[in-house]
Amino acid sequence: MKQYFQLALTALSMIAVILISAALTLRIALHGHELSVPNFSGMTVPEASDAALRSGLDLTIENRFYSTTVPAGRMLSQAPAAGSRVRRGWQVRVTESLGPQQVTIPDVAGEPLRQASMDIRRMSLDLGTMAHIDAPGAPDVVLAQTPPPNAGVDQPRVSLLLSSTANGASSAFVLPSFVGLSYSAANHAAAALGLRVWYIADTPPAPVTPKPPQAGGIKLDANGQAIAISATPAAPAVPAAPVGPVTGQKPESGYRVNRGDAVRLIFGHTVTQGGNQPGN
Repeated sequence: MKQYFQLALTALSMIAVILISAALTLRIALHGHELSVPNFSGMTVPEASDAALRSGLDLTIENRFYSTTVPAGRMLSQAPAAGSRVRRGWQVRVTESLGPQQVTIPDVAGEPLRQASMDIRRMSLDLGTMAHIDAPGAPDVVLAQTPPPNAGVDQPRVSLLLSSTANGASSAFVLPSFVGLSYSAANHAAAALGLRVWYIADTPPAPVTPKPPQAGGIKLDANGQAIAISATPAAPAVPAAPVGPVTGQKPESGYRVNRGDAVRLIFGHTVTQGGNQPGN
């Protein structure tokens, strides 16, 4: 029985040694010839081939793409990535740059938007961003384009700058200050901005005038003879334009207004008494 136990223990020990040896052998076989993948990005084809040969790797050009950042003939990307651990003879796939894509971009400056869109799509290009700017002449005419004709681009997309008439533009603007101007100067400035003027007269108290004699009374003429007073209608007061400078305005300066809005100007006083009168 004791001899049988010794034989079993010896057999188990030999099996353990065999398993450990096999594991070490397999590890050496799998990882004993591993190496780090170099960085091929930016290298030319001959430079990348020489670097792969020195490292014991197999270099394969898998794709070729356009790029505006990497010159033509140089490596754009790689797989596995630089620094990866691979076995000797491992295949490394790289992508070669073709440089910027030379697309025949048409010159559409000066063309209407419709014609420019047709010319761009006829060349299998996409219409990009469109911006407008005030310019004399007809609206929706191409003033500039990006990229310019025959430029090297990565994405075939053309953006346009178009003309816009003043009518299509916003009529809003910042209201200036009219304080200190006379009525005529303020009215002229407001009319030039397309504003309607209403004035508010800050009038002084009415002057004291002698009370006229009542109708039906008697007064003496130059010869001292008594004559009867007849009733005569009083002449109506005619409102006059303000003569004093502008002392205030509503809305105040700095507010955003549009053409056609009304602005109320406050003046120092007027020639005759009166209420609010439109000036324009």
